[in-house]
Amino acid sequence: MTVEERETISRELIRGGDSTSARAIGRLLERHHSTIAREIARNGGSLDYRAVEAQARCDENRLRPKPRKLESSQRLHDAVNDGFAEKWSPRQIGERLRVDHPDDPEMWVSHETIYECLYLQARGELRTQLKLALRRGRTQRVNRSRPAVARGSIKDMVNISERPVEAEDRAVPGFWEGDLIIGKGNKSQIATLVERTTRFVMLVRIPFDRTADRVAFLLAAKMETLPEFMRGSVTWDQGKEMARHADFTVRTGMPVYFCDPHSPWQRGSNENTNGLLRQYFPKGTDLSLHTQEDLDRVAAELNGRPRQTLNWLKPIEVFNDLVKNAVSP
Repeated sequence: MTVEERETISRELIRGGDSTSARAIGRLLERHHSTIAREIARNGGSLDYRAVEAQARCDENRLRPKPRKLESSQRLHDAVNDGFAEKWSPRQIGERLRVDHPDDPEMWVSHETIYECLYLQARGELRTQLKLALRRGRTQRVNRSRPAVARGSIKDMVNISERPVEAEDRAVPGFWEGDLIIGKGNKSQIATLVERTTRFVMLVRIPFDRTADRVAFLLAAKMETLPEFMRGSVTWDQGKEMARHADFTVRTGMPVYFCDPHSPWQRGSNENTNGLLRQYFPKGTDLSLHTQEDLDRVAAELNGRPRQTLNWLKPIEVFNDLVKNAVSP
């Protein structure tokens, strides 16, 4: 509010009559009446309001340093740090705090505020924290393509266009997307699986090589750990590692649908997950060094991150609710 506006308020209050109401002054200044009412109330009320004193108080408050919310609340500060420890993004942290503390606004903070605090302090060690806070661990876009995997004609391949309609809108659980992430020199690999409805992630260690027999056997063993209603189908790209898809289907009862060439968006959830996994398994590293226990721990961290697509619930929460409801009488 300007000095001139405050002088107008003071003049109208002194004049008295109907012009002293906040609504009348608001119309005169083209300001909302609640803004005028607050201005008058915090500067002595209708009888004691003085434009000079109100402006001086405003100038003083503007100069006074205000502690940032993350600095003034130790509980909130610790909660945000806990989120970073889980490798959550600032957006995930901010939204999840509202879910966990719906009746405690003091524990709410926007992701913009979190980023602002990081950027303002982003020097030395704090710059490293900022990089870690960015979910993919990078500050600029890079080529999203991956090292080429051997391609070729796959016998009896069923195209994604024949996948059941209910898989498209994600309303029915049990439809999975899968792929491999490749390590240094194309000599190591990890299989990644994402359920389309819950975004629940499973990782499978594929040791030694990615022959079709080995991949089909290990993927089937992983899928057999799921309840039957969660075994709908798997969507994969046209990598030759899935050439034995028929064996996988016989063992699990899950058909495999193949994407069109060069169409990663047809496995959008899986592509997004593979990008996040590079925070744990950087490109150009040997993926064979990671045990299945390591992969399960990483999957648990991803499944424990609140997701915007799930209204800031965690994949593990949505997955467990579906399982619970499926077994309930």
